[in-house]
Amino acid sequence: MTEKEAKRKASIKEPSPIDVYKLLPRTNCRECGEESCMTFAAKLVNRETTIEKCAPLLTEVNEKAYRQLREMLKPAIKEVVIGIGAKAVKIGGKIVMYRHEFAYFNPTAIAVDITDEMSEEEMLGRIAKTERFSFEYIGKTLKLDMIALRSTTNDPDKFKTVVEKVVRKTDLPLILCSLNPTVLKAGLTVASNSRPLLYAATKDNWKDVAELALRYKCPLAVFAPNDLKMLRSLAKTLLNCGIEDIVLDPGTMASDGLADSLNNFTMIRRAACKDGDDLFGFPLLAVPMVAWIENSAVPVEIAKWKEACLAVLLLVRFADIMIIHDVDGWALLPVTVLRQNIYTDPRKPVAVEPGLKAFGTPDENSPVMFTTNFALTYYTVASDIESAKVNAYLLVVDTEGIAVDSAVAGRKLTAEKVASALKASGVESKVSHRKMIIPGKAARLTGEIEELSGWQVIVGPTDSSDIPKLLQEKWPKPA
Repeated sequence: MTEKEAKRKASIKEPSPIDVYKLLPRTNCRECGEESCMTFAAKLVNRETTIEKCAPLLTEVNEKAYRQLREMLKPAIKEVVIGIGAKAVKIGGKIVMYRHEFAYFNPTAIAVDITDEMSEEEMLGRIAKTERFSFEYIGKTLKLDMIALRSTTNDPDKFKTVVEKVVRKTDLPLILCSLNPTVLKAGLTVASNSRPLLYAATKDNWKDVAELALRYKCPLAVFAPNDLKMLRSLAKTLLNCGIEDIVLDPGTMASDGLADSLNNFTMIRRAACKDGDDLFGFPLLAVPMVAWIENSAVPVEIAKWKEACLAVLLLVRFADIMIIHDVDGWALLPVTVLRQNIYTDPRKPVAVEPGLKAFGTPDENSPVMFTTNFALTYYTVASDIESAKVNAYLLVVDTEGIAVDSAVAGRKLTAEKVASALKASGVESKVSHRKMIIPGKAARLTGEIEELSGWQVIVGPTDSSDIPKLLQEKWPKPA
């Protein structure tokens, strides 16, 4: 390793709270909302707050420290904003290469394509499907994010007309796609206020497209298919031109070139996160829709399946934004569910709010059950109760987002917690009985719960799908 490489690697070492604390004013003024500057420093390192919340740091006397902190805390992958307003999307902003090392931020943005050869009916239908796509998954709503407008006619006037119609119809962020600067300029004349992503600058057109990005203050994608040296060179050139918001597209190949595509995405992200290469420290754009182009002779359903497979592969290989063609739910669902799973914080279990939940129309004779606030456990139990059309109360006990068996083993779920939650929930005033069904995996807490709460415990099944059967066999029928 050369001295230059060693310095680069040393420069990307994750800062500690002490490193950050030394650059803070250290007045413990609490203007940031924290008890002390050390607490604020720890939250900065964990990306739970921003340095702009430290008012004394924003003064002229602390300007040098502010700049040093910004440099120290900047992510390996620059954050780029596309669009404006509430629906603007942020891409990039990654601190680490692998999710288990820390956490990922800014979920991969998914854009659906529209071409300027489509009929108005088809175009508006695709926009409507994009906006309507919605799926509830473990308490989160999965959605699509953007529209990619492609000029397949290479006609500036036609592209301008289509962009104008889309801008009037939707406020989703846009990607304007053409390698012809004249076509891009035509689209920008009607979409300049929406801050679209321009796609793309190449070795042949970079100068003209860069001028458009600077004039209209838009982020710019760089395209150099299967040529990382050229991609890096273009990024350097655009930075020197004053363009800061850059997105990299190393090319997406679906068939024979798939291995090269995955390898290129991986090498770029490794260079940025592990080697500190700033010229590769930008969000990555993938185009899974090439599966349709490279498989034009195969049946439509096969092309949809190939695109979904390619999207999943690129999602786990660091793509920060993707352009897709298919809008069928069955093909989009695995991609969006995987995205949600990858972009949860591995440091924090996915949890729901504790408290008393009512299902159906429970009355004074309805059963009372409890579970933990681990999101997957809660939504599984809730789904089984709803599917069985059971009128019941479900007490959600705070176990810091840990499942029943693990919470019992780790003392996050105790009889004391259950008794306390039962008392605080107010369920005693809602039912005339004092019987509670507990999860089968918490059976060993039975005696303690009865002693501390005064309620009779019925040990339930280990699988919540058996709740209806248990109620039929063991829950007393009202007189």
